[in-house]
Amino acid sequence: MSNYVPPFTITNTILDRASSIMKKIGKLDNYKDLNKMPVLRRNNRIKSIHSSLAIEANSLSFDQVKDVIDGKIVIGPKKEIQEVKNAYNAYVKIKEVNPYSLSDLKKLHRILTYLTVKDAGNFRKCNEGVFDSEGNCIHVCPPPEQVDDLMKCLFNWMKSNHNTIHPLILSSIFHYEFVFIHPFEDGNGRTARLWQNVILSNWEGLFEYVPIETQIKKYQEDYYKVIENCNKIGESTEFIEFMLYMIDDSLDGLIENINLEINHISSYVKKLLDVMEPNINYTTTELMKLLNMKSRISFRKNYLIPAIDNGVVKMAFPNTPTSKNQTYYKDTSF
Repeated sequence: MSNYVPPFTITNTILDRASSIMKKIGKLDNYKDLNKMPVLRRNNRIKSIHSSLAIEANSLSFDQVKDVIDGKIVIGPKKEIQEVKNAYNAYVKIKEVNPYSLSDLKKLHRILTYLTVKDAGNFRKCNEGVFDSEGNCIHVCPPPEQVDDLMKCLFNWMKSNHNTIHPLILSSIFHYEFVFIHPFEDGNGRTARLWQNVILSNWEGLFEYVPIETQIKKYQEDYYKVIENCNKIGESTEFIEFMLYMIDDSLDGLIENINLEINHISSYVKKLLDVMEPNINYTTTELMKLLNMKSRISFRKNYLIPAIDNGVVKMAFPNTPTSKNQTYYKDTSF
């Protein structure tokens, strides 16, 4: 078992889809403003969390998930609210963990299932099965006494091959093999999707904010069906093809959202930035005068708040945002 190699075949579909993804990543490299779009990045992370939890029957809406993350009071099942908090705490650590460390994976699972699973971060000690959204068993998992060896083999294989197998393919193989092994009593699907993000983000940083989980949620029935097919065939080729489609389509969505954000910044904020000189603090009244505006409400809604939200304008006193002495200055990196 120590020399186990996950069975898969590189098909033309995999090569074509990987090529398409690489072209879109190259296109996204031209969007240097992505790092200056905190609202877009934050919303995409919330989308990932909401979708991954929804796949596992968490009933909270996107807005409720956002409110939980923002520390607001939300009326809902206590366990589901805790799952949101856990997921957020796990996702913010994507860049802090080693994608080829089994102990790091256990740590992230412990965070992901904190207060919701009895044996968080520890491999299961009981027999388990994988069920689809209708409650049908689509896979009888390996017995618990094999789990530790199987997971060690999987991570040893990844360590040995991460420089020779493309991360797009390797991360998809991991995703399938992890779900097949089903190493934990609960939280396996969430962990598999999160850890694929860990692998991809380690390779290309922008994947930290690509909500692949949202695309999987749209095709949830296909997701389970493909896993079932691969279990029957005994190899992960079809799942790799499926995941590459999900990643490719997710990048389309990211490109579209970036374009919308750029246009939003251009139409609502560019004029404000144009009248602001570097290293000068302005009051609200001074900025409105420079823009020849009379409505304070319109100024704040269309100019000032979007500029602050997108990080292009800063408050001189961020800890007291409503201070009567508040002033604003332009971020000199813009």
